[in-house]
Amino acid sequence: MIKLTFARKVVAAAVCAVALIGPAQADDKKVYRLKLAETWPTNFGVFSAPARNMAELAEKLSNGRLKIEIDTANKHKSAMGVFDMVRAGQYDLGHSASYYWKGKDENTQFLTTRPFGMTATEQYGWFYYGGGMELMQKVYEPYNLISVPGGNTGMQMGGWFRKEIKSLDDLKGLKIRIPGFAGEIFAKVGASPTNIAPGEMYTSLERGAIDAVEWVGPSMDLRLGFHKIAPFYYSGWQEPATELQFLINKRKFERLPADLQQILMTAMRVSAYDMTIESHHLSGQNWVAMKTEFPAVQVKSFPPEVMAALRKANDELLAEVTAKNPLTKEIVDSQDAYLKQVRQWTDIADRTYLNNMAE
Repeated sequence: MIKLTFARKVVAAAVCAVALIGPAQADDKKVYRLKLAETWPTNFGVFSAPARNMAELAEKLSNGRLKIEIDTANKHKSAMGVFDMVRAGQYDLGHSASYYWKGKDENTQFLTTRPFGMTATEQYGWFYYGGGMELMQKVYEPYNLISVPGGNTGMQMGGWFRKEIKSLDDLKGLKIRIPGFAGEIFAKVGASPTNIAPGEMYTSLERGAIDAVEWVGPSMDLRLGFHKIAPFYYSGWQEPATELQFLINKRKFERLPADLQQILMTAMRVSAYDMTIESHHLSGQNWVAMKTEFPAVQVKSFPPEVMAALRKANDELLAEVTAKNPLTKEIVDSQDAYLKQVRQWTDIADRTYLNNMAE
C-alpha cells in the first residue's frame, strides 16, 4: 500500500469533499455554526484576509451548511488569549501566530519561523512534504488543539528603529517589540525585547515605551505609520517565512461531519496560500510607494559585527533548548535536515537566477 504524504491526503480529501457536496448531502439541511477569534484588531490589512476568505469558501463549498462567525480582538478583548479561548472551547477556531504561545509551550515558536531559517517556499515544503505537519500536531495534541498553516508573510524586515544601529553597543538596553525566538536572541546580545499586541505597537513607539518595533514588511508596516517615528528600516534575518496559523478545537472538529471537516481544512489551506501571495504583492507595491512618498526612510542592513553576534547567539540558544527538550530537538533537527536538502535547489535555481538578473 502506498503511504500518502500529508499534502496528498489533504488534496485527496478535498476531491472527496467536493464530490460529497452534491447528491450525498442533498438531504442534510443542518447548519453547523462555528466561532473564530483573531489576534488581530478590526480591518488589520492582509492579516484580516485569511479568516474571512476561509469562512466564505467553507460556506460556499458546503452549500451553506458550515457558517463561521469571526470576532476580532476589538470584540473579544484578548489579542493574546486566542490559544486559551480555543483550547477551552470558548471559541471553536482561532487565527493567530504560533510563536505568541512560547510561554505556554516553547515548541510553538519554531512552527512560525526560525531566525536564519527557511524561506516561505521551503517552509511550506517542510510542512506538507517534510514531516512538519505531523510534528506540529505532536506539539498541539496535548492542548486539545489542531494547528493548520494560516498564511505566510514571507521574508520580514528587521524592524523600524529610532536611531541607526552602527555597532553592537547600539543594541545594549534597546527596547524593541519583537516576539518569538528572535526576541531571545536580542536579549542575549543585550537588548530588551518585549511582545506587544499588534494594536498597541504604534502607540508604544510613539510614547517612547519602546525604541524599535519589528512587525512585518511593507505589506503591513506603512499603513501603521512606524516610518513617522522611526526612520531607520532594517532588512531581515529573524523571520524569513512567518507562518500564521489557524487553531481548531479538536473536540469541536471531531463533532463535524466528515465532509465538513475536509471542507474546513481545504478552505484553510486555500486561504493561507492566498494570503501568502497577497502579502508578496502588497510588499512589492508598497515598497515602490515608500521610496516615492517617504524619501526620509533610510533602508539599512545590520553591520557585519551585529549579524555575527546575532547568529552566534542563535546557535548558542538553539543548543541550549534542544539539549533540554527532546521534542524541540526533533523539530529543529527535522527543519535543519530539510533545509540542508532543499537549499541546494534554492541556491542553484532562485539565487543563481536573481544573481544573473542583477548583472
